[in-house]
Formats: sequence, structure tokens, C-alpha cells
Amino acid sequence: MALMPLDEARRQIMSQLPEPPVSERLPLDDCLGRVLAQSVMASRDVPPFDNSAMDGYALRREDLPGPLPVSQRIPAGYPAPQLEPGTAARIFTGAVLPMGADTVLIQENARAEGGSITAVELPEPGANIRRRGGDISRDSAVLEAGQLLAAHDLGLAASVGHADLAVFRPLRVAVITTGDELVEPGGDPEAWQIFNSNGAQICGQIRALGMIPQRQKNLPDKAEQIGLALEAAAATADCIVTSGGVSVGEEDHVRDEIQRRGSLNLWKLALKPGKPLAFGEVAGCPVFGLPGNPVSSWVTFGLLVKPWLLAAQGARVPRMRRLQATAGFSVSRPGGREEYLRVALDEGAVPVATLSGDQSSGVLSSAGRASALAIIPIGAVIAPGDAVEVILVAEFLSSAAAG
Repeated sequence: MALMPLDEARRQIMSQLPEPPVSERLPLDDCLGRVLAQSVMASRDVPPFDNSAMDGYALRREDLPGPLPVSQRIPAGYPAPQLEPGTAARIFTGAVLPMGADTVLIQENARAEGGSITAVELPEPGANIRRRGGDISRDSAVLEAGQLLAAHDLGLAASVGHADLAVFRPLRVAVITTGDELVEPGGDPEAWQIFNSNGAQICGQIRALGMIPQRQKNLPDKAEQIGLALEAAAATADCIVTSGGVSVGEEDHVRDEIQRRGSLNLWKLALKPGKPLAFGEVAGCPVFGLPGNPVSSWVTFGLLVKPWLLAAQGARVPRMRRLQATAGFSVSRPGGREEYLRVALDEGAVPVATLSGDQSSGVLSSAGRASALAIIPIGAVIAPGDAVEVILVAEFLSSAAAG
């Protein structure tokens, strides 16, 4: 079977999306990291009135340089009487600009003597005023449906008067790891066993997307147990993610059990690390079968599972940024798979990417030291100093972009 390019696998996966989950209304304080189900409209202009951008004096520009008697004092949060021509109003940041004033003289450029002020430096007409509607116009959309809500989005919704928002219920994602060789952290492994790292890291990636992981107990390589666990997970989850058991070995039962109890697409991807990937369904619940090697699982989740989950959550899914870097490593042999190397970037204008450690698909420590993944196209040979594209690990792991 020919290896499938990553973009084609992503296209096929993204063509099979369910309807978004039901929505609910939540107070703003509970909406961080959720996906907006309805656009947020402005109920008023922001700012809702002309106001001062600085502490100083509101006046008519034609009356400068003065001296001008100070006729009133306007703090923020209070109404402002109309300004009498030939006078100035002491005004503070955010306070209503009085009718009749057209400029604010900042206090640093004013000399105050005996109840009057004189400009020591003349402002431009209209200076230091924030105009009504200068930020947001009434009835405009300030947040669009599908937005992943960050802290500043909540502030924006609050600024136009919304106390709660309609957001989608977070997806419930069952996580099933398999393998006789795995022991849960805190256990007592035999000499031939290893600790289960995939469960924790897959659940962590799911939580980073604002979704709810449903962690299952690690399963031995026994077909019936795996099949029953898939059916049980399908009854409560919106999606299932497994690791291990999707290759072609005699002990790889996950693939067969998905096919026996549902339907299955299995691909050998032109991707390194992460060649075997399964996508299908059990009892109508979508299932992703990831490789068992921890870095392969980490990479395939970020490149393929993450964009699908975000789209299934109802989120808009922008493409992950590819940045330019300079290779501080070499790739001497052209490969038949698109490769993602774990690299550390320096702080140059065009950063130099150096390998963060052993690139084996079983070595997770080099992922922990990496700040980016360098993308090596199929058939490419790289010499130190060559240009390479990289994606930042921070974006690879976050909900900000995918795919």
C-alpha cells in the first residue's frame, strides 16, 4: 500500500465531521477556553461617549495659549456640564468630554497659576480625545460564532454589556491506551515493562483544547477486552482516542476490534514519526487509533486529531503558522516521508534550529526540550545553513491553530 500524504489524510478526516455539540449559556467568568456558539453583538458604541484619553484640561483649541480660567472639574464616571467659551475644564482619563470642548491639553503641557492655566506646548486640534464609537460601533459583531474564547475576548464581551454567552458543551474524549508492556505511573514495573506516558500526554493535549478527557484503565493486548472497552467508551464519549495496537503485528488488536464492531479507515502515512493511523467509528462514535510510540502519538495527535476535535467542537480552525528558520543540523539522506524534527530555536531574527536530542519516536525527552518542530519535506536533503520551515511547539499544543 502506498503511503498517504499528510494533507490527504487530513482532508479525508476533516470531511467526516459530526454536528457540533449542544450549546449552553454560561456566565462570562465560566467561558474561558470554550467555543462561542452565537456571535456577540454590540448593544452600544464603545466608547459610548467622547472622552479624555489623558489627565489634563478640556478646552477649545482656538482659545489657546490662554491663560484660561478653570471653570469646572470632571472626574471619570460623572456627567459634564457644557464648557463656557474662553474657559478650561480640569478633566481626568476616561471622563466625559464636555460639550463645547474640542481638544484636551495634557497636564504636563499646562502651567497652572491662580485658578487659570496656560499652554506651554500647543496641542493639535482634537488631540487626546477618544471619540464615541472609535473602537466598536453599536450593532456590530464583536465576536463571531466559532471563536475560541480567550481572556481578552471575555473582556470584549463585557465591554458591550454581555454578562453571559452561548457556548458549545465541551467534547468528551475517551482515552484508551493498550499494551502488555505498560504500567501506570506509581506502579511497580517488571524489568521488561515501561511506564505508560501516552495516557497522560494525550489527556493533557485534550485538556489544552478545553475538552474533557475520559481516561480509561490501560488495557492488555487482548482483543475481547479492547473491543468491550471501545463499546463502553462509545456509549459515553463524543470521540475515542486510542494509542497502540493499530499496526500489522499479531498483538495489534485495536485495528481489528474497531473494524469488527464498527467501521475503519487505516492509513500508512507518509509521516515521520507516526506512520500508522486508524480512523473509524464504533457504535457511531468516531475513533482515532494512534501509534503506540510516545512521540508518534504526540505528533499525530497535534497534526490530525487536534484539528478534527476543534472542528467537531464547533470552532473555526485556522492553519498552523509555518515560520522560517535556519538549519543548525543536517539531513543527509532523502526520505520517503514528511519528517517533523524536534528542535530548539535561538533568538535570532531568523532563528537557528538545532536538534533538541535523540529523534527516535520513543524518546519523549527531546519533545520536552523542543521549542519547535522542523518540517523536512519528502525527498529533501538539508545542510547546515539551509532554510527550513518550523512550527512552534506552543502553537502545536494550543487551541489557537491546527493542521
